[in-house]
Amino acid sequence: MTSDTPRRSGLRGFGHAGPSPWTDLDRPPLSAAALRRDLLTPGGLWTSLDVVDETGSTNTDLAARARDGAPQGAVLVAEAQRTGRGRLERQWTAPARSGLFLSVLLRPDGVPVERYGWLPILVGVSAAGTLSRVAEVEVGLKWPNDLQVVIDGAERKLGGILTELSGGAVVAGLGLNVSLRGSELPVPAAASLALAGAEVTDRATLLRALLRDFADLYGEWTAAAGDPHASGLLRAYADRCTTLGRQVRVLLPGDRELLGEAVAIDGDGRLVVRTADGSRQPVGAGDVVHVRPEPR
Repeated sequence: MTSDTPRRSGLRGFGHAGPSPWTDLDRPPLSAAALRRDLLTPGGLWTSLDVVDETGSTNTDLAARARDGAPQGAVLVAEAQRTGRGRLERQWTAPARSGLFLSVLLRPDGVPVERYGWLPILVGVSAAGTLSRVAEVEVGLKWPNDLQVVIDGAERKLGGILTELSGGAVVAGLGLNVSLRGSELPVPAAASLALAGAEVTDRATLLRALLRDFADLYGEWTAAAGDPHASGLLRAYADRCTTLGRQVRVLLPGDRELLGEAVAIDGDGRLVVRTADGSRQPVGAGDVVHVRPEPR
C-alpha cells in the first residue's frame, strides 16, 4: 500500500462504518422487512414490527410507546439488549444475535383487568408449545413461566418472560437463548436451543412461528374474556408445568420460605403448595426451587 492509497480504517463493505452483523456466520441478522411481509397481515394481531441493533430493554421501549397511546400489536425485537430484565428484577444478558429478545404490546379488550395476570402464563404456554413443535425440543414451564429444557438429566433455563402494565396496555417480553454456546452461559443452569440439540435454530423461522402461534392462542383467550377455564389455558399450563407434583422450596418476600409439594395451579394462576401438616398454601409471588427427593 502506498502513501497515496486511501485508508479504510473503521469501514466495511461499500464504505459502511461499524462492525458487520455477519462477523459471526452462525448468527445472521434478522430482516425486519421480511418479517413484516410475513407477519403484518390485514385483520391480524400484529400491526407493526421493528428490529433494532441494540437497546436497553425492549419492554422499557414499548412501555413508553404504550403510554403514548400506541395501538395493540406492536412488536419490538432487539439483536442485543444492554439492560434486559427478568423476573424479580434479575438482569438478562446474552451476546448479540444469540437469541430472541422481544416485546409485544397488547390491549386485551373485553378481558377484565384482574385476569391480565394470566398473560405471562399464556406467553409461556404458547412459547413452550411452539418450540417443542418447531425446534423439536421438549420444553416445560417452571412456575410461573420460566422456559425449561432437560440436558444430561438436569433441568436448565432456556428463557424467561416478563410482563408489565403501561398506559392501560400490557407489555410482554420474551428472552430466549437460541445459539448460546457453553462458554457463553451466564450461569451453569442456563441453556440454549443449540445446546439442547434443537432441530431448528434459525431465529427468523422461530420468531415467525412464535408470533403466529401466540396470536392464535391470544385470540382464543380474549374470546373467552380471559377465563382460564373456558379458554383451556389453565389445563394447557398444568400439562406443561414441570413444578406440579414436585417437592419445592419457595423463597417468599421478606426472607421467608415455604416447603412442601406443589399440588395445583388455582384459578388465579397461583401455585398451591401442600405443606407437611397437610394445609394448602397458595403462592402468588416467589422464587421456586425444585427439591430433589432424598435417596432411599
